[in-house]
Amino acid sequence: MSGSSSKKDAPNSKRPFSSAAMDRFLAAAHKKLSSEAERIDQLFYSYAITPPWVIQPQGIDTLCSDLQIHHTDVRVLMLAWKMQAEKQGYFTLDEWRRALTALKADTIIKLKMALPELEREVRRSSNRADFYSYAFKYNLTEEKQKFIDTETVCALLNLVLRSEFLPQVDALVHYLKIQTDYRVINMDQWMGFYRFCNEINFPELDNYDSDQAWPLIVDDFVDWIRSHRG
Repeated sequence: MSGSSSKKDAPNSKRPFSSAAMDRFLAAAHKKLSSEAERIDQLFYSYAITPPWVIQPQGIDTLCSDLQIHHTDVRVLMLAWKMQAEKQGYFTLDEWRRALTALKADTIIKLKMALPELEREVRRSSNRADFYSYAFKYNLTEEKQKFIDTETVCALLNLVLRSEFLPQVDALVHYLKIQTDYRVINMDQWMGFYRFCNEINFPELDNYDSDQAWPLIVDDFVDWIRSHRG
């Protein structure tokens, strides 16, 4: 009898939450989420232009200034990727919410602190190709546009690939600037550059096989490199 009583009265025995306690817990959690969402929205409106309430290029410049980064910094493109922004230089409220909610950034200070983790996320093997592909699509600024001029492509290559593949990108950019056969680049060619940098031994090129359905521009680039080795 005494053993049963002491077990019943043990201070560490587990008891379920009462319904009222659970309601208070859920209400507090909901209030926190609501206030975070509200702060994310308020931050958006501090950069957006009155109707249609979109962050436009001027607002993005101000955002970059507050984040202490240049508007051409690759992290701006990474942030656009996280938003899945559809139009270059413009962020909608839904796009803003998508990124800042995922980054848990409801203030400009938190957003600035989230940038290093965003960089790591982009660099993960599971995201790199998607980010690289997005960089091309983000620069298709006209309806039904499928090509980007080589000058812009060179700038993009330097922005998104040069930090990882310095010699490959330097050679490719040099080739694109001096060649006269290609004035614009399409998505297939763009992804061919990415595949080349990731798969081909450089500068040896000993594992390059032109029979593996490479875009013609990559074949021409490889031929150009080999011819200049003399």
